[in-house]
Amino acid sequence: MPVVWILLGVVVVLLLWAVLTFNRLVTFRTRVDNGWSQIDVQLRRRHDLIPNLVETVKGYAAHEREVFEHVTEARAQAMGAKGMQDQAQAEDAVTAGLGRLIAVAENYPDLKANQNFLALQEELTGTESKIAYARQFYNDQVTRLNTLIQKFPSSVVAGIGHFEPRTFFTIDEPVRGPVKVDL
Repeated sequence: MPVVWILLGVVVVLLLWAVLTFNRLVTFRTRVDNGWSQIDVQLRRRHDLIPNLVETVKGYAAHEREVFEHVTEARAQAMGAKGMQDQAQAEDAVTAGLGRLIAVAENYPDLKANQNFLALQEELTGTESKIAYARQFYNDQVTRLNTLIQKFPSSVVAGIGHFEPRTFFTIDEPVRGPVKVDL
């Protein structure tokens, strides 16, 4: 009879461990989904800023049509991106386009002094910082989830629960603008 109680105790402990591990996996999966949601919010905010920035620069540098078209096209692709890899590639194009747009703006002193442009540029810089923070949070949660999925014995529960590793979200560094050094 004591052997039955020992076996029953072992089974209960294993079931309890499996439930706790499953719940931990669910928690990390939810954190990853939340992290992606935060990235998405900030990317949409950036996408909303782009038309205003383009219009402001266009007023001073109307002949830079190719730059405006590139930024507008990159924004449209980013807004329609499906999946993590497509989104990352589209955002890299947006970042490159914004870099070119800011570089064009550097050639126009009146534009650099325009309050609307300065406000938009500051808001864009703030949004880029928020994107970087959201990306870091997301990637940290992906690391935790992927580690738990791969480690034994939690990998057994992950396999039974159909938990899949997630992909990191990597994009080029945000537009910072040129650094001026006076010697």
